Amino acid sequence: TREHLVMFICRHCPYVQHVQTELARLGNEYTKRDVGVVAISANDVVGYPDDAPDKLKAVAQHLGFAFPFCYDESQAVAKAYTAACTPDFFVFDSARTLVYRGQLDDSRPGNGKPITGRDVRAALDAVLADTPVTGDQRPSLGCNIKWKRGNEPSYAR
Repeated sequence: TREHLVMFICRHCPYVQHVQTELARLGNEYTKRDVGVVAISANDVVGYPDDAPDKLKAVAQHLGFAFPFCYDESQAVAKAYTAACTPDFFVFDSARTLVYRGQLDDSRPGNGKPITGRDVRAALDAVLADTPVTGDQRPSLGCNIKWKRGNEPSYAR
């Protein structure tokens, strides 16, 4: 059993673009610590062609992702996670229990706060140390997932 980090991200979102270098650094660092890391984009590529699989592959290569960057064409995975925005982060402990869902850190485009990955890193460090993850979890903020017309989940309406 091992811990997992699931990130819902995309290519076009300015919130993701703001933190993308830290996402690569964080993902690559924790992959080396035997954390299962995956990034998923679930955006409708008809309306958002910058989030098409070939473009996702190009950005993953450019940033040096050492973890998979998957495309959720059916949007079923995003719905199963109740993912709401990009970026959105989910940390699971070794029992595959969701122990953290929230923001990367307090940095946002234009707010001047440093990009540290503090909140996700604290959750990952806690599960790796087999200690409780803080209950003080702030929701992520970003662009809404771009649902296919007629495929919007009830929680996104």
